[in-house]
Amino acid sequence: MLLPGDGIGPEVTRVAADVLRTCAAASGYSFDFTELPFGGAGIDADGEPLPAATLAACLEADAVLLGAVGGPRWDARPPGHRPESGLLALRKGLGLYINLRPIRLRAALAGISPLRPERARSIDIEIVRELAGGIYFGERGQETVDGVERAWDVETYTAPEIERVAQYAFARAEARTRRLCSVDKANVLTSSALWRRTVSHLAPDHPGVKLEHMYVDNAAMQLVLGPSQFDVIVTSNMFGDILSDGAAALVGSIGLIPSMSLGSGPSLYEPIHGSAPTLAGKDVACPIGSILSAAMLLGESLGLRTEAAAVESALDHVLERGFRTADIAEPSGQVIGCARFGELLNAELGAALKQESARKADA
Repeated sequence: MLLPGDGIGPEVTRVAADVLRTCAAASGYSFDFTELPFGGAGIDADGEPLPAATLAACLEADAVLLGAVGGPRWDARPPGHRPESGLLALRKGLGLYINLRPIRLRAALAGISPLRPERARSIDIEIVRELAGGIYFGERGQETVDGVERAWDVETYTAPEIERVAQYAFARAEARTRRLCSVDKANVLTSSALWRRTVSHLAPDHPGVKLEHMYVDNAAMQLVLGPSQFDVIVTSNMFGDILSDGAAALVGSIGLIPSMSLGSGPSLYEPIHGSAPTLAGKDVACPIGSILSAAMLLGESLGLRTEAAAVESALDHVLERGFRTADIAEPSGQVIGCARFGELLNAELGAALKQESARKADA
């Protein structure tokens, strides 16, 4: 299922879909793509950011690839009827409650990290974010009493909500370097105190994982001072949103970061950047976050880990040859557009997969 969305969403999704087609053509299988309106495009087509037909089709899909949503043309709409509310509704409709955001510095892009080389070179972090609870889904409201305006958003978690995301984070840590950092604000927030107790309660079931707790303000600081100390981070909805965007800057651009949202229904894959409406239609968007989201889809939802690894390898080769979109350009690089970047990557990917297929045939 393809949900290109708004702004630069259709441009980067087109590149990612071509990556999937290249993998299919070289490996002897096929994908059936259905493209439907979502976000602002859903409002324009059907009056709602998540049209009923779009949700129904997503529920029947093996996986969903999303571009981005939002833009100034819909900003005047009331809360709950803007493009971004469609994203929250889609997560709820698909039963998604975990978001995984890998933050990894690609060697060819070390020069665009704001960190000194000795701090930047070993950035390889997975941020596991709770996605279905917390302040984003809590009670909210506003009122005016005696001329004073008041508004509130409530942070609420249950122990089971925390347990299911923590169990996933422990499993990710077990598959990596067995280090897990749980981030909260337990010295101030009651919901965070429950978060810390619940994660700690699960630790004895994972004796091979070293669990550390860290307050969110300290975690934000430590991500800048020493990102290599982190392997897997697990945290709440809002903290995960903020920390992952901040961590993206450490590797050079938010446009480089993919994500996967999973739960009881089909998983959703999307770059974490926004719709960047001022860049739409100019062929300057960076498609790397969407390309890597397609790679995650191949590996995580479809079990095609060879193809997923081939996508990442092809991306590295294109970057090593000096090709860049404008947002990640360096003085010595060759600045190209979004579409051309996709063409170069798919050529590299197709050749590598054919070579691998021939090697297997000869073995």
